[in-house]
Amino acid sequence: MASYPVDPRRPDAAYLSFWRERHLCTLSTLRPDGSPHVVPVGVTYDPEAGLARVITNKSSAKVGHVLAAAASGDGARVAVCQVDGRRWATLEGRATVSVDPARIAEAERRYAERYGRVPSPNPSRVVIEIELTSAMGRG
Repeated sequence: MASYPVDPRRPDAAYLSFWRERHLCTLSTLRPDGSPHVVPVGVTYDPEAGLARVITNKSSAKVGHVLAAAASGDGARVAVCQVDGRRWATLEGRATVSVDPARIAEAERRYAERYGRVPSPNPSRVVIEIELTSAMGRG
């Protein structure tokens, strides 16, 4: 696995493999007062599209933070991270929220592939899409 800076669109094989393993991750967003809000999530990484995806409920605090930040610019600055012993990987970028059924379905498909289970139906589901700007990690 790469050490520290990684091109999020061209990760080495070990970095990409780590993101395909089943790991609980964290998503860090910023509250309106600037303090961090860090929550556990499932994340999928799509280097070809330059995206990380998080499926969630539209009424969640994380969605509210992303929407509030996105209203004032190009999307919310966020980070997703996973750790396994001494291995770790972080993806950073600008997040937006999509309610598009096709985008949600793609996020659900990728989630099922990574986590080995199809998410239960949720009519309030949205997808947080993170347009990746940087990545780092250590294996």
